[in-house]
Amino acid sequence: MKMKIFLYKWLVCSALLGFTKAFGQGNAPQLGKSSISEVIGAMTLEEKAKLLVGTGMKLPSISTDGSAIGHTDNEVAGAAGTTLAIPRLGIPSIVLADGPAGVRIDSIRRGSPKKTYYATAWPVGTLLASSWDTELVTKVGTAFGGEARAYGVDIMLAPALNIHRNPLGGRNFEYYSEDPMVTGRIAAAMVRGIQSQGVGTSIKHFAANNQETNRFTVNTIVSERALREIYLRGFELAIKESNPWTVMTSYNLINGTYTSESSDLLNTVLNKEWGYKGLVMTDWFGGDDPVAQMVAGNHLLMPGVEKQTKGIIDAVKEGRLSEKVLDRNVAVLLGLILRTQTFAGHDHGDNPDLKANALLARRAAAESMVLLKNEKTALPLKSTDSKIALFGNNGYELIAGGTGSGDVNKAYTISLNDGLTGAGYQVDAELQREYTGYLRDQALKHPKKSFFAEIMNPTPPPAEFNLRSEVVARKAEESDIAVIAIGRIAGEQRDRQLAGDYELTPAELSLVRSVTEAFHAKNKKVVVVLNIGGVIDVASWRTSVDAILLAWQPGLEGGNAIADVLSGKINPSGKLATTFPVSYKEVPSAKNFPGRDDPEKARPTGVLGAKLPPAEVIYEEGIYVGYRYYNTFGVATAYPFGYGLFLYRFFV
Repeated sequence: MKMKIFLYKWLVCSALLGFTKAFGQGNAPQLGKSSISEVIGAMTLEEKAKLLVGTGMKLPSISTDGSAIGHTDNEVAGAAGTTLAIPRLGIPSIVLADGPAGVRIDSIRRGSPKKTYYATAWPVGTLLASSWDTELVTKVGTAFGGEARAYGVDIMLAPALNIHRNPLGGRNFEYYSEDPMVTGRIAAAMVRGIQSQGVGTSIKHFAANNQETNRFTVNTIVSERALREIYLRGFELAIKESNPWTVMTSYNLINGTYTSESSDLLNTVLNKEWGYKGLVMTDWFGGDDPVAQMVAGNHLLMPGVEKQTKGIIDAVKEGRLSEKVLDRNVAVLLGLILRTQTFAGHDHGDNPDLKANALLARRAAAESMVLLKNEKTALPLKSTDSKIALFGNNGYELIAGGTGSGDVNKAYTISLNDGLTGAGYQVDAELQREYTGYLRDQALKHPKKSFFAEIMNPTPPPAEFNLRSEVVARKAEESDIAVIAIGRIAGEQRDRQLAGDYELTPAELSLVRSVTEAFHAKNKKVVVVLNIGGVIDVASWRTSVDAILLAWQPGLEGGNAIADVLSGKINPSGKLATTFPVSYKEVPSAKNFPGRDDPEKARPTGVLGAKLPPAEVIYEEGIYVGYRYYNTFGVATAYPFGYGLFLYRFFV
């Protein structure tokens, strides 16, 4: 009997508890219907902490499908990260995706094997900045944002607007210029375009993030004047002219403090001085102390690890962190969520107009290219009856963009060979067979790696094909003109090298020399196309060729865009947004880039537990970056900031 009474009471209590819980949930404040303060008031400490820390990520160590490093299988496969959903309060999870040159998501999904999710690889930042055309960049941004919206992305982790401090910077291709005014205005144009589609942006990396070497631990020593005039000014302009929804802090320290933990940088400069009211997030695994990040004004820690959540909760319980700080940060994040397409219930459909976007990418790339040299009207190419001898690996494998988060899973890439052929030119078939066969063999020797594996251990580009001298001589007899393509690629985790990267390799120099000698002996012209992501040496070889077109990394339609310029269909109106020096030793930061580190003092960090050494770089050049240095001190350049030619045909 006693057992029956006990069971009866237990059932009644359980039912009442369940009813009370259900009743409480049914009357809980709902985001968008209740005030933000009411929603925050209904949240537990654990919910607040988890909301302010991203939901984590997967590391695709086996996959070779190009999966992004921040990989979510939830709303948008391959996106960089998501925030926590709290259904009982009407708070959805929102999606954040890379990157600066296009929407970086998985192109194939397990649940829909017959459908593809390719994205447009847009011209890289440095190329778009070379247009000096904010209207054009806004059009690109609008199409870019529309594509993100169509794929269900709420926040694009773009644009990137750090300064070209040194030509060897590994991610310079993502960035716009050596000049903060150009940087800020072009970035603002991109932000306006993307956000016009109801998709937010995250301008990055705030601030003084000008190298990849020791990027998680490097302490940037910089004067207040240089910091304000050079490295913060572009961000200030972009914020005041376009009001980006979010700002992403950088990995580095500035004068001893991680940027993500710097109240001076975030609360004082960004919020109080500039009046910024948007959200601030960390870069992926950025910073060291989640409590300091919360206090400093980082509202969202990405991609999110359990240790950060626990650290925040423990700090509140122990009295080391006021819960009011969490409430402040949650309020900003909820305000952001209210603006998103996800919160509005937008049915994205996964069907962007990729054909129209490809045409815009082609036009933007062609109009932004910079004609560096054009002796005796070597360009435009003559009639399509001309026979072209196309030399160089990159004539047959275009580099659309850089590596890492700046890469894009695209459906195709148009090579220069394809572009010239499509424009009606006769491109030498024998050279095509030689180069494509060589590149195919090289690809077989280096199977495709996963995204993360490629970042940690990048596959070196194939050495320049060693073409036999008798073949070059024969092509000088048979062809009307020579085109040499020279390419460079770089990206996250490491900076470029001087030998064989900034400088041409011996094989490349030999190719330029042998081709120019053979073709000039027959009174025929030689054109060089630079398919590069960062500045390279040109002074050592430019006098030997007749024309040089700087195509930078022009996106998926690059070969067509280059052909449009070479043929004269489009007049390149680009002007350099970064200086080409006569030699690297004359770069003002050459003596202190990328600084120094101390491997013996390496310690575990928040970056997947890796042991990383403390490092330091001193910006000894102060404000004298790029043309400010060359102009002030009368140092000659190979091609100065703002330089660019037009094609003669348009003026006769």
